Amino acid sequence: MAHERNAEIELRLLIEAIYLKYSYDFRDYSGASMKRRVAHALRQFELKTISALQERVLHDPAMFMQLLQFLTVPVSEMFRDPSHFLAIRQEVVPILKTYPSLKIWIAGCSTGEEVYSTAILLREEGLLDRTIIYATDINPRSLEKAKQGIFSMEHVHNYHNNYLKAGGKRLLSDYYTAAYDYAIFDKTLRTNVTFADHSLATDSVFSETHLISCRNVLIYFNKNLQDRAFGLFHDSLCHRGFLVLGSKETLEFSAYKDQFEPLVKQERIYRKS
Repeated sequence: MAHERNAEIELRLLIEAIYLKYSYDFRDYSGASMKRRVAHALRQFELKTISALQERVLHDPAMFMQLLQFLTVPVSEMFRDPSHFLAIRQEVVPILKTYPSLKIWIAGCSTGEEVYSTAILLREEGLLDRTIIYATDINPRSLEKAKQGIFSMEHVHNYHNNYLKAGGKRLLSDYYTAAYDYAIFDKTLRTNVTFADHSLATDSVFSETHLISCRNVLIYFNKNLQDRAFGLFHDSLCHRGFLVLGSKETLEFSAYKDQFEPLVKQERIYRKS
């Protein structure tokens, strides 16, 4: 019991130290999730205590950058939950087509799989050329990978089935060039994409948008931070703009529940009231 209590104190001190030293704010992330991630990092770094990890992080920025890879869990896939993208194509795109220009914010874009999925969908629907996409994340390494648009062929083969189920109109291979064991996606897909560092925990709204996609990010936040994020999204969205969440996320119990209405509830697609 004492050991567990000490570990909880050490974890809080580590998170506070990261905030004070590097301005990355994990204080309102889910405690259970942070505990698992830090425990995994300790094993990988072969350290016995969180205090030992804190000492390394405070005195070595490179060590913090390594730890950040564990704290942010950059895991994604293209056209994840294909029925979600199919619903976007069928229910949201016809409304987006009524706007002369579009701004879309992909919050927590990780290594870019959702960015390229969205860009492909928009291109097939004739919207990409008049759309600006803001792709944001707190992990600079993930953002750099997203900018490159290079993914393992092993994964891309699996993404093809997702693409077809999501209503894809061509072949996914039409959008990339295979080189060695990697797929290099067409650079024109990111011509109108701005990749930027942005934290839902500390930063503010930066643009008015027509659609915001924040999928499988809020599950790692506690309720206070979820409500902060929902507030940012509400303020960023234009009148009757769209908010799309991950399959395990909902507005149902948030302070902003009445500020949105479900458009396709089972796919977590909402519209600003």
